[in-house]
Amino acid sequence: MSDRLESDMLADSPHPRETTRLIGQDVAEQALLAAYQSGRIHHAWILGGPEGIGKATLAYRMAKFVLTNSDPSRIGSASDLSVPPEGHAARQVMSQAHVDLTVLRRLPNEKTKGFYSNIRVDDVRDVVRFLGSTAGAGGWRIAIIDSAEDLAREGANALLKVLEEPPPRVLFLMVSHQPARLLPTIRSRCRLLALEALGEADVIEAAAQARPDLSSEAIAAGAALAQGSVRRALTLADGEGVALHRSLTELLAKLPRIDVAAAHALADRCANKAGEENFALLLDFIDEWLHQRLLSERSEPAHRLARWAEVWEKARSAARDVEAYNLDRKPFVLSTLSMLAEASAA
Repeated sequence: MSDRLESDMLADSPHPRETTRLIGQDVAEQALLAAYQSGRIHHAWILGGPEGIGKATLAYRMAKFVLTNSDPSRIGSASDLSVPPEGHAARQVMSQAHVDLTVLRRLPNEKTKGFYSNIRVDDVRDVVRFLGSTAGAGGWRIAIIDSAEDLAREGANALLKVLEEPPPRVLFLMVSHQPARLLPTIRSRCRLLALEALGEADVIEAAAQARPDLSSEAIAAGAALAQGSVRRALTLADGEGVALHRSLTELLAKLPRIDVAAAHALADRCANKAGEENFALLLDFIDEWLHQRLLSERSEPAHRLARWAEVWEKARSAARDVEAYNLDRKPFVLSTLSMLAEASAA
């Protein structure tokens, strides 16, 4: 496993290009295989679906397969996209050394020691030039974009010409967590392949494959709250996620009464640099709770639904401000709990 800092990988887990098994996405894998075997594969694909379900793994799996089998008429009766990991093309992909594969993603920002907020337009233009060149190995040129949501409008527009008039034997594989948010001009030039959230058993299997060092109990607890996402399951299993969810659930179960001491203890776990991951998880948990509350009260009078929808929007707006302006997270947590209590009492 590479220890290089990358925006599209989860700490302590293999990068998708290093993953040799794809679990629970047989339908999507067979769709790509059939398209390639036909000899008429569309040049651009959006691999869409929730985060952490194997979209990037499928993209790299497809890239390894195509770069290993450059002539679709000679692959015979392949039953899936697997290739020998010791094969030349597979090894080059895993080591980021294949001359016919390029990857667009957010790159490290040396000034901030983090990552750029989006995929830079200059990087997109470099990829466009790459796709217009002759394939180094005489076969396909492949571009993986992970994720397409990270393309700023200028960068997305820079891709349009090559999407409209692709050179021969070029393949785009775009990972997208929310395809509906992409520019219509991008979506119209791509074929959408929707991947489904994984079942809990598949999440457990995939999480254990990625992190054999984690206990089966921790993985199972994370998978139960993961909503079909391996990434989410691993984040929960490897940190305070499960305990954080339990604490929040206990607080919300008492609404409209607030256990002040417990609320402050929860907010403290999201404060400072060390609380970044907990804060991100807490936002997801609150968002999920509000979503379920709206669903459970959908038969209630419109004003009750409007009340919860208003709280949802206020919480999201405040969370964006906290992240954008690096504000103190503790007041946000406490004020959000207060808003939920007021809405529950109304």
